[in-house]
Amino acid sequence: MSAQNKINYLEFPVKDIGASQKFFENVFDWSFTSFGPEYVAFNESGIDGGFYQSDLTVSVDSGSVLVVLYSAELESTQQKVEQAGGTISKSIFSFPGGRRFHFTDPSGNEFAVWSDQ
Repeated sequence: MSAQNKINYLEFPVKDIGASQKFFENVFDWSFTSFGPEYVAFNESGIDGGFYQSDLTVSVDSGSVLVVLYSAELESTQQKVEQAGGTISKSIFSFPGGRRFHFTDPSGNEFAVWSDQ
């Protein structure tokens, strides 16, 4: 598949780069490369991207796109999110095609995790 005109990279604002990196490493097994104190790139996430230092956050309520991750073990992933310092903002619910939950990371950014299991 050609990369031409495809989404190639995502960037998220984070209040604490170290805390966000640790959270996504522990919960989702992402890998990181630091580019100084105000930027870290991630991979092993399905699409590469980065976190940049900012006081801003992303959420559906503010009009942001919702990044949805996949898990074959939804309950286990929800527990990992909570244990790593994330906050569940919408508990597991069903929708056509599966189930999902929403959470905020330690910086307050909203994400979701879905499963077809």
